[in-house]
Amino acid sequence: MISVVLTGSECTGKTTLARDLARAYGTVAAPEYVRLYLDAKGEPLTVHDVEPIARGQMAVEDDAVFGARRLLVKDTDLLSTVVYARHYYGSCPGWIEEAARLRAGNLYLLLHPDVPWVADGAQRDRPHDREEIHGLFRRALEELGVRFADVEGDWAERRARATVAIDALLLSGS
Repeated sequence: MISVVLTGSECTGKTTLARDLARAYGTVAAPEYVRLYLDAKGEPLTVHDVEPIARGQMAVEDDAVFGARRLLVKDTDLLSTVVYARHYYGSCPGWIEEAARLRAGNLYLLLHPDVPWVADGAQRDRPHDREEIHGLFRRALEELGVRFADVEGDWAERRARATVAIDALLLSGS
C-alpha cells in the first residue's frame, strides 16, 4: 500500500484536498482523528489527550487500509501529533515519535498557509501562527527524512501540484 499524507498548519485545505484526491484516485482518505476526538470531548485539549489522539489516529489509518486501492490518502498522520504536542506542550511521548517514524508515509504533501484562514469553532485556534507552525512541519519532515512536496497556490493549483507529486510517486512504485 502506498500512502500519501497531507500535512501542514491548520486551515490549509488538507481535509478537502484529501477527499478530492481520494475520489480522483478511486481510493479512500483516512480522516484526521483529532477532529473526531475534539468534537467528542467538547472541551479544550490538554497534554493528557496526546496519547489517546495518537492511538486513535493509528486506528483510523489502519481501518482505512481495508477500503483503499493501491493508494491510501491520509488527512494528516502521527507527524501532526508530534508537531502539535511539541508546540503546545514542549515535548511528545517517545513512543509516538517512534511510531511516526515507523509509520511514515511514502509522500507528504506540505500545504502552505497561503489560503484564507476560516474559523472552525474550537478546531482552529492559531490564525496568526500558521507561518510559524508551517515552519515546524517543514523541519519535522526534514528531520524525519521523508519525501515531501510543497503544495501552494489557489485551490486549483493545490490540486494540480498534489496530483503531479502523486503521479510521480505512483510511477516510481514507491
